[in-house]
Amino acid sequence: MAEKHQHDRSEARRLALQVLYQAEILETAPATIIEEGRLVDETQLLGNYARRLIEGATADQEAIDAELVEASENWALDRMPVVDRSLLRMAAYEMRSVDEVPISVSINEAVNLAKEFGGEDSPRFVNGILGRIATKLEEEAHE
Repeated sequence: MAEKHQHDRSEARRLALQVLYQAEILETAPATIIEEGRLVDETQLLGNYARRLIEGATADQEAIDAELVEASENWALDRMPVVDRSLLRMAAYEMRSVDEVPISVSINEAVNLAKEFGGEDSPRFVNGILGRIATKLEEEAHE
């Protein structure tokens, strides 16, 4: 049963990434992508983990972006490939706000999505930034 739950969450992350990516490319709100059914029927997201990731990453985007800039060491957000930026926003939200998912799982899932959807350097880039965020979160937890 735990394996199915893990698979469901992996699929939800994939779907959330696709919605966030499409929204950024089209310069529209993720809710618009969902409402128009461009990628997925809205009913597929109701009560779904994907919706939680999309809404969380969107609602907290300003704070997440500041965290990504700090962790990216000399990379401006607008220089990052859109897929990497969308993936990092989603994973950073999950790491910070979804207590039932271990940080290491969030990072691993993000790296796997970077391998699937990103460029050649995306997995290493995503892993490095999320690793720095994880270190910061651990330091904050011990303060």
